[in-house]
Amino acid sequence: MNLNPKLLRGIYAYGFERPSAIQQRAIIPVVKEHDVIAQAQSGTGKTATFSVAILQRIDLSLNATQAIILAPTRELALQTHKVVVALGDYMDVTSLACVGGTNIRDDMATLRSGVQVVVATPGRLLDMIKRGGLKSDHAKVLCLDEADEMLSQGFKDQIYDVFQLLPGDLQVILFSATMPSDVLEVSNKFMRDPIRILVKKDELTLEGIKQFYIAIEKEEWKLDTLCDIFDTISIAQSVIFCNSRRKVDWLTAKMEEREFTVSAIHGDMDQQQRGVIMKSFQTGATRVLITTDLLARGIDVQQVSLVINFDLPANRENYIHRIGRGGRFGRKGVAINFVAANDVSTLRELEKFYSTQIDEMPMNVADFI
Repeated sequence: MNLNPKLLRGIYAYGFERPSAIQQRAIIPVVKEHDVIAQAQSGTGKTATFSVAILQRIDLSLNATQAIILAPTRELALQTHKVVVALGDYMDVTSLACVGGTNIRDDMATLRSGVQVVVATPGRLLDMIKRGGLKSDHAKVLCLDEADEMLSQGFKDQIYDVFQLLPGDLQVILFSATMPSDVLEVSNKFMRDPIRILVKKDELTLEGIKQFYIAIEKEEWKLDTLCDIFDTISIAQSVIFCNSRRKVDWLTAKMEEREFTVSAIHGDMDQQQRGVIMKSFQTGATRVLITTDLLARGIDVQQVSLVINFDLPANRENYIHRIGRGGRFGRKGVAINFVAANDVSTLRELEKFYSTQIDEMPMNVADFI
């Protein structure tokens, strides 16, 4: 794709090896400055699609806002910002997540000092433009992620306001799971002859991965349950996912106290440290890796046969990335979900979202691994 070598380094360091269907089709048109509408389900690699394309478009010598990515929720904006930071790690790109709940003055000061990529929620972005914190004279690309969500609920007016306040010749890229009339309306009003790209949901598959759940009444019983599993099953390689770095550190310490050999990896570690730990896991020196969603997308270890969700993922999209560790490209695997009392509805939602069935774990689970 003729990408900047420093950007490529970031892409490989993030754990991507080859582009997904949408990445193969959408990165180049965006880099070539076309308006693009990509209809793609969550989990197809769309965040990295627009992040890579946008980073490729940034003029690193110009310390001004050149790209704005809008997301409907704070969580999504923060998650997207993390991806931008990780992929742009070697480029020295300046970026800011501009979301509600952070200090307005700090954001204003950061913006004034010059930020090349801004990832924001619509309300906070408008606020920053109106207060004069964000100058958009050099903005060349605006990306709406989850555009169907952004244009349906209360955001519609805000999005229209954003368009009015930004340069008229802006490149616009929309990523949307569905194409309701609001999305098409925006594409007619604010986009020039957009290229349309469609990626079907069935490119995602959970085939080959047996999914189970274990009902665990109390959060504090999860640890014993986990140790029971490892006592009864001999497993080649397994990954355990927790929802926070703190939980990863806590679980690692608890398992080591019980004399299990485990390693842990999360976002507080520097790249080099992570590399060393990953290497020891990939070579089989350690068999159990405890981690957060940060790495759900980046781990591809051939021998992982068991994935355990110690915590169910906070967002549905990450479920496929997590358990897909075990069954990448047709490999077999087992996923075990720990379900506390308040997780039952989340589990049902996951089943519905992925049209899949998650059964209670049988006694002979070892036969599947």
